[in-house]
Amino acid sequence: MCASSRKRRPPPVERVTEPDVRTAPVEPFVRPAKAAYFNRELSWLAFNRRVLEQAENPNHPLLERVRFLAIVSSNLDEFFEIRVAGLIQQVESGLTEASIDGQAPREQLRRIHSVVASLVEDQYRCWRESLMPALASEGIEVKSAKSLTPEERVWVQTYFREQVMPVLTPLGLDQSHPFPQLGNKTLNVVVSLDHPDTPEVDHMVAILPVPRILPRLVRLGPANASAERYLFLTEIIKLCAGEFFPGYRLHGAWAFRVTRNSDLYIDEEEAENLLKKIEEELRNLRRGSAVRLEIEEGVEDPIFNTLCDHLGLSHEYVFRLAGPLNLLRLNSLTEIDRPDLKFPPFVPVNVSPLQRPERVFETLRAQDVLLHHPYDSFQPVVDFIEQAAHDPAVFAIKQTLYRTSGDSPIVRALIEASRNGKQVTALVELKARFDEANNIQWARQLEDAGVHVVYGLVGHKTHCKCSLVVRHEGDAMRRYVHLGTGNYNPRTARLYTDLSFFTSRPEITADVAHLFNSLTGFGRAPEFQHLLVAPFNLHQRINQLIAHEAANGAAGRPARIVAQMNSLVDKTTIDNLYEASRHGVQIDLIVRGICCLVPGVRGLSEHIRVRSIVGRFLEHTRAFYFENAGGEPLIYAGSADWMSRNFFRRVEVLFPIQDQALRRWVQDELFAAALRDTVQARQLHPHGGYLPVHAAKGTEPFSAQSYFMASAAARARGAGALQTT
Repeated sequence: MCASSRKRRPPPVERVTEPDVRTAPVEPFVRPAKAAYFNRELSWLAFNRRVLEQAENPNHPLLERVRFLAIVSSNLDEFFEIRVAGLIQQVESGLTEASIDGQAPREQLRRIHSVVASLVEDQYRCWRESLMPALASEGIEVKSAKSLTPEERVWVQTYFREQVMPVLTPLGLDQSHPFPQLGNKTLNVVVSLDHPDTPEVDHMVAILPVPRILPRLVRLGPANASAERYLFLTEIIKLCAGEFFPGYRLHGAWAFRVTRNSDLYIDEEEAENLLKKIEEELRNLRRGSAVRLEIEEGVEDPIFNTLCDHLGLSHEYVFRLAGPLNLLRLNSLTEIDRPDLKFPPFVPVNVSPLQRPERVFETLRAQDVLLHHPYDSFQPVVDFIEQAAHDPAVFAIKQTLYRTSGDSPIVRALIEASRNGKQVTALVELKARFDEANNIQWARQLEDAGVHVVYGLVGHKTHCKCSLVVRHEGDAMRRYVHLGTGNYNPRTARLYTDLSFFTSRPEITADVAHLFNSLTGFGRAPEFQHLLVAPFNLHQRINQLIAHEAANGAAGRPARIVAQMNSLVDKTTIDNLYEASRHGVQIDLIVRGICCLVPGVRGLSEHIRVRSIVGRFLEHTRAFYFENAGGEPLIYAGSADWMSRNFFRRVEVLFPIQDQALRRWVQDELFAAALRDTVQARQLHPHGGYLPVHAAKGTEPFSAQSYFMASAAARARGAGALQTT
């Protein structure tokens, strides 16, 4: 839904009075017991379980269920590469510091293994018993080598000799052939061989590393070109691997892959050139310590033990899979042209006041604009930068870049602006996890075009989403800003729910200019009048606002908090929420992923409800409401979750929403829809389970995402119910 103020003339500055809470306590009055927290890692695994539920949901189109199943695998990869890798390092270093729920690293690893083993088992059961048969009934067959017809077997053998065999190199394992260095998450096939004349003596082992260039899911042909028949590449290699070893008998073959520690270790104060240091670390990542081994079940014990020994992995980090390796590769099936097996197409609408790019600055002088992606098109964000790039009245552009698309129109516009003689500054976050290489490429291209590229504060990731345009108007300079909850990435803006806020309010734009000056220059303790900025004032102000609601609740005044975010982990913030609940504050938390707070506990959190929404779009919005009895409610949105890393180790920005029409939309639409959801929503219970939220008797099920899609379509037809533009 797009929302903006109705005003067409420059509005008076609307003052939203904030409470005087600067002396309010940040620490809670009573420290709850350890049992009052959920474990961070197990909470994340519970989120991935909710993703798996989407794959298991028969109400979703079939190929969308396959997509969700692939996402489960992708999520687990990152979990092991970062979170499990970190815990293993703690154990190996002898560190025993407990997590928020009191578990030592070794105990966390033990429980993680148990939960992941169950999750993976259910994931593969979903594939074997539900999705694969359903696909076959729709004419999309994923075959095994054993199920090939004679004609198909001939085609596979030809394909192997022509397309696969020339690029594979067999690596024997014996005294003269050392165990190879296997890359992170690369596909490998291990084979067992023996000499047909002396099988009791000869027992040879070899590994076939598979280059990433080869497709992992191969469409069979050409007997019936219209048929959708597929075979995993591993099945082809296992079937034909004997051709690499003439004179030997292939006793067995099994696919496997190794997951390695993929975190970057960089001392920024010691790194003279951060860009070069990160490039060096990226080359080292493929040699990181092994943290997981996935291998097809049925592998011979001697081979299994050999792999574990060489990788230095105990069996608790090994998963024997009853199905194809790496279900992420099923994503290629979702590219099949079967619209009947996918969600109905949804095209974001562009009906906001910013739909005419040539009038963007004129519009923003008269009103604030708020867009709700992906229901509202991301194009106005791109237009904002592109218009600034070629507007002769624009003198400067300052931009943060955390993650962006491969062919980024934002980056192209910044390059064009620099070539047009404007002063352009880009804060590129080189350490955006798994996007480091892309961001290094963008940094070099920007520098080559004359853009001032900087990397923000030492020791802090620049995660805020800010764009500042300085324009010469009359005898003065006027600033315009875009602030968001999501990245400057047009591709993910079609998949993630986020907010985009545009304004020319002097009090907001002055704070944004101050922020950029602090990040590009020096500022040990900058002060901001309206923005909440980490690592400077965000943590303190959020907890002061929570404490203020607690004080209002204790005094019998209206008190309420609504917060929507990706993760809630910070202990001090959780404790202050508990304190607010004990004073009667009604608290609704919409937390998509990790939540360490335990809701619904008598005497501790009985006034707190927590729900998670997992659906077609990734819920990525961060927005916050504080009742502020005696004054106007305070509403913020921005880039920060309530985690220690966001409060203290990242540069984050929350911005106030001051326009009355926009504030009403956030309260009455954004929050209200999320709290009404009875389709995708799951409610967190004190025992740690996420249970479905059922519609009240006599009411229809309600989906927030479906509601916003329908509202967007209605606005595109000129019949929108949310008339705020």
